[in-house]
Amino acid sequence: MKTELLILISEAMVVYFLVLWAHSLRDRFGLAHFHALMGGVTAVMSWVTDAGVTVQVAGITFMVGSTVFYTSLLLGVFAVYIFDGPHATRIAISTVAGVSAMVPLIALTLHLQTKFIGASPLAHVPIPSFRINAASVATTVADLIFLAMAWEFLGKTRFNRLWLRAFVTLLGVMWLDVLLFATGAFLGSPDYVNIMKGTLLSRLVIAVFAFPFLYLYLNWQNSKKGNPIENRPVLAILKEVAEVRMELRLAQKEIRRRQEAERKNEELIGELKQALAEVKTLRGCLPICSHCKKIRDDQGYWQQIDTYMREHIDAEFSHSICPDCAKKLYPNLARRKSKK
Repeated sequence: MKTELLILISEAMVVYFLVLWAHSLRDRFGLAHFHALMGGVTAVMSWVTDAGVTVQVAGITFMVGSTVFYTSLLLGVFAVYIFDGPHATRIAISTVAGVSAMVPLIALTLHLQTKFIGASPLAHVPIPSFRINAASVATTVADLIFLAMAWEFLGKTRFNRLWLRAFVTLLGVMWLDVLLFATGAFLGSPDYVNIMKGTLLSRLVIAVFAFPFLYLYLNWQNSKKGNPIENRPVLAILKEVAEVRMELRLAQKEIRRRQEAERKNEELIGELKQALAEVKTLRGCLPICSHCKKIRDDQGYWQQIDTYMREHIDAEFSHSICPDCAKKLYPNLARRKSKK
């Protein structure tokens, strides 16, 4: 028992370290080697899971496939999503899903070949179960998408501290995996409830064991190497980050345009109000003397037309004399001007 447990722990630590170390080399070599490693780990996980390799510890059954290899895949996707974005994560998810689907097909093909040629059955290549493998592939894709969404969602809540956010996300993904996989693969069987209970407990233990590796790596990348942990929309995993950012920029630009238009409208309204307050209008019928042209105001007083107008409109009058009046009032001056 102790030997099996030590082997399981050692194996898990080595694979966890290998996946995270491969991711840390992305600045030098890109992510191609990381995705290749993820595919290899997925293939081993599928084979070990189909083989039913388990370890019993204190009455708890630990499946080697999930304890070592599936958890390492979670750590890898965790790291690539946080530091490399949704696009690289979708490649990792596609790699894991594609290999998960191909491994049982390859195993089935090998068994059919040995059967057709009459060779001995392949004892070390387990015959895949369509239901279990279909549930495994679908659950894996759902888990990894949920991981990204849960991480972003928790970043907007009180669970936004790095260690708490990472642990809750990791545990949530593992428990979701249990619910989806056990339901898809074993629903209707007599052992369904027992499988569910036992697996939930084992995943809690695995999450506690794997969390320090994840937290130390995230903290190292974030604080020591200066790789920022970016806050993204909750559904960023389903869209390109560039698309999300473009939409945000367009939305911000539209908001600024509307704010500027609103500001100009407010200025125009203010100017119109001020102009309206300064405008004095004349309405109705104005009594005017037919001889001297004086106007009678509302109080009954007769005023010169220029005095009356000055009081009712914002205008000043400059006095001059028209040619006809000049001839009547100043005939001599008018004749001299006409001679010139």
